[in-house]
Amino acid sequence: MHFWSARPHSVRAPDPVDEAAHARTSSPASGAAEAPEPSPGPPPVTGPGGRIVVDVSGKVRRPGVRQLPSGARVADALRAAGGVRDGADLTGLNRARVLMDGEQIVVGAPSGTAAVGGPGGAVPGGGGSSPSGPVSLNTATPEQLDTLPGVGPVLAQHIVDYRTQHGGFRSVDELREVNGIGDRRFADLRPLVGP
Repeated sequence: MHFWSARPHSVRAPDPVDEAAHARTSSPASGAAEAPEPSPGPPPVTGPGGRIVVDVSGKVRRPGVRQLPSGARVADALRAAGGVRDGADLTGLNRARVLMDGEQIVVGAPSGTAAVGGPGGAVPGGGGSSPSGPVSLNTATPEQLDTLPGVGPVLAQHIVDYRTQHGGFRSVDELREVNGIGDRRFADLRPLVGP
């Protein structure tokens, strides 16, 4: 019986992916309340039905909670909120970043407050190394991460690479999975960083 169940079986090849489906872009109509299509890229953690829910607030035309397709980016959420108001500062906002379910996006936040928050709310500090809050693992540049104790340019790049590959940090505990961060270094960094 054991040998019979382990015999080779034929397997159907996967269907080819249509490149045109990934190259589609939606052109926003002024005044239309359409949900934007997701940008190409690997889908992150999704909610029920392959959709994500994000909270867009700040200097947008229609702030509020928006449902987007999985794989949507910050630019898609801004489009779903009616676009950015005139004069809004987008300096600390990565519009190409893939969104996660439950995330908050604050547009035009003054420096020292969160520009992008992880699931469950905003992150104080917004990636800066100000004394008012921790350094955000999701928005900090390699130079900002390099200012942390025990983090050099190589480890800072490992953190950014992990963030890019996994669609961001959902919790500080994910920092343990970054190459080069052991238990001792994690214990030193934990109070200084946020998702």
